[in-house]
Amino acid sequence: MSDRLVQFLLIDPDPIFRLGLKVTLEAIPNLQVVADVATDTAALQVLAEILTGNSRQIKLIILELDNEQIGLKFCKQLKALYPHIPILLLSSKSQPEMLIAAKEIGINGYCPKGISISQLVPIIQELANGGDYWFADSVIVNSPFPFAKLRNNLQNSGINNIDQALDKVTEQLKLPGITLLNKAILAGQRRELLAARWVVNHLLTAEKERQRLSQENQLPSLDIFPNQTIIKSDPRPFINVPPIVSSQQLQSELLTLGLNKLKFSLDNLTNTPLEIDILRENKKRELLYIILQQFFKQLEEVRAFNFDKNQLFNLQSQILLDLWQFTITEFFGNYSRIILDKQEISLVKFLLDKTTDSQTEIINKVPFLFELLTYLLLLTDLCIDNVSYPAGTQESQSQALSILENLLIHIANAVIQPLLNNLADEESIKQNFYHWHMISTREIEKFRNNLSWKYQLHQYITEAQTIFESRYELFIFAPRGISKISIYAPRNQELAQLSGIPLGVTLILEFRDAISPRIQSLVGFLGTGIVFVLTQVIGRGLGLVGRGILQGIGSVSLTEKGQRKNK
Repeated sequence: MSDRLVQFLLIDPDPIFRLGLKVTLEAIPNLQVVADVATDTAALQVLAEILTGNSRQIKLIILELDNEQIGLKFCKQLKALYPHIPILLLSSKSQPEMLIAAKEIGINGYCPKGISISQLVPIIQELANGGDYWFADSVIVNSPFPFAKLRNNLQNSGINNIDQALDKVTEQLKLPGITLLNKAILAGQRRELLAARWVVNHLLTAEKERQRLSQENQLPSLDIFPNQTIIKSDPRPFINVPPIVSSQQLQSELLTLGLNKLKFSLDNLTNTPLEIDILRENKKRELLYIILQQFFKQLEEVRAFNFDKNQLFNLQSQILLDLWQFTITEFFGNYSRIILDKQEISLVKFLLDKTTDSQTEIINKVPFLFELLTYLLLLTDLCIDNVSYPAGTQESQSQALSILENLLIHIANAVIQPLLNNLADEESIKQNFYHWHMISTREIEKFRNNLSWKYQLHQYITEAQTIFESRYELFIFAPRGISKISIYAPRNQELAQLSGIPLGVTLILEFRDAISPRIQSLVGFLGTGIVFVLTQVIGRGLGLVGRGILQGIGSVSLTEKGQRKNK
């Protein structure tokens, strides 16, 4: 890749895709996403603002055709307003008619979503340098393989029908007030249509044909990381070592994993109430997205200062506090205002001023934060559950993801806690944020009481038990919802600092552990004795009595028979 900076605008209605692609591409030298927007209106506004000072600042526009007809009209409008900016369609749609129309408008390139980053980066560079690129996987021209034209027609017809059905289902999913059952049915239909689309694409294109098209579409490889040293192979025996990765690559991969996890259900499957349980599903997901995105932005800022381990250790609390404050401002809106005691006040300022001790404890007691920071910034090995995982391995990323998920849930709880403590029954808050079954005053108070019990139990019993058992409990995102796992960690210093009721809890646990085996042995011995008495003494005695009764009955019967014979 050349040293020239390529700045581009990303237009896509899917916020997850935009964020993932933005972070991934910005980790590559000489690529910069100037802005990412969801709609054509926002794109035109951003272009007008950015290009006012420098008309050549944006080198490329990457967009998705959410709606084919509207999207092509928008592309035509872009070409009319900014003819010097090349446009790349990065789209899930691949109909030949659409691609032909896009070429006629003046679009410079097309490639399907799902293309690898190693392929996408050279394509971006090619278009930014004035070239064209059209991924030919959807059009088979002069194919030497049998029935190519027939298969191509069948494929295009099937894809068109599936796309039309997909558009209808997607529109129905966007309708307000849709019931949960209908939403689940429509989501299932959408998954089936996507699977059918994949099957049609693969069944009606021969394997050799796909290989041929892949070779035709392949651009000359470009050096994505120009400063990276190439190491020649060594004939000595291979040693399994973790791949050499950069801090940015680790963060980019972990961010992508986190975004994928947030697509799961966010129902609380544990027996521990969480503050975010009161939120609607979409608000809960929005809150977690904000925290995730801001955390990785903070990592970028921290990396610029090249802190060592000791400095990172001292920065932990400040990083979490800044993350909490930013999330409150972003989630509730910096300019949001409410009426309280007949006075209009700033909601964000009010919440930031209501910091409590329990809230500070939530923020500061995020386990394994220091390990996560050093892993992502300094590429140190991640030591979790008494096992050391080298940086860059799949196992280390999996462990880091669990820590990250727990951090997201902790900060989200800390964001909602001041709201529940001070404005829980405020009508505007309930209407905008709460789940429908939590909207009544009774349910809100019941929920707050459950949270209060949780903190009391945690302060006096649960925390002491986990410290004594040398473990942490982490909240993670499972496919069915939020669940909880337990991870070993040495906590001897915390154990030595316990006093009062928590210390008493540990002593009770220790006493139980000490006396429990003896009691079990005693109970086992007594049980054996009782069984012996019941079977060997009482049982045999009853057996002898029963035998005597039977013998007596038999003797009486014989006597009666003898008397009858004598008569």
